[in-house]
Amino acid sequence: MQILQLDVKGMPQEWISPEDAACHYATNSVAWTVGEVCATLRGGTNAVSGQQSRIDVHPIMATTGASRVNLFDAIPSLTNFKLFRRDRMTCAYCGGRYDDRHLTREHIIPVSQGGLDVWINVVAACRLCNGRKADRTPERANMPLLFAPYAPSIFEGFLLAGRHVRGDAHDWLASRVGRGSRWAKANF
Repeated sequence: MQILQLDVKGMPQEWISPEDAACHYATNSVAWTVGEVCATLRGGTNAVSGQQSRIDVHPIMATTGASRVNLFDAIPSLTNFKLFRRDRMTCAYCGGRYDDRHLTREHIIPVSQGGLDVWINVVAACRLCNGRKADRTPERANMPLLFAPYAPSIFEGFLLAGRHVRGDAHDWLASRVGRGSRWAKANF
């Protein structure tokens, strides 16, 4: 299970474990929470009261302190895991759906020709199409893209990166994705 940590203004910061979340509760650095309690962590027994300590953790929590992620500067880090999910596990050239093992990160403008390893220059491609396109642009390989790449917003980035995301955290993030987003159109 993952807990969505936000800054006090509601900007996603990172996915953390319930144990890491408990540290924020224990140090009184939780400003506010969203959702019902999703985990209860138990600690030692108080020598005076005889009661076992416990911390209830919520699926979304905002913490005090300096924000590490700025909404306007943030572009989610590019990983194959997120890229394949952005492209819905679909090859951008043949349209086939594949699992992670059969997809590759394909550079539209090859790196050898000055292409960058950035969201708007990469797509998911099956191994066969990637090999067929080789070190050429889609035009030179006569392999047009079926869809255009895009850089996801910070909220989409957290949705793409999350594993085992609880429904309430998913819904909270999804409600902040712009309606014009390809992700939103596919998931609403």
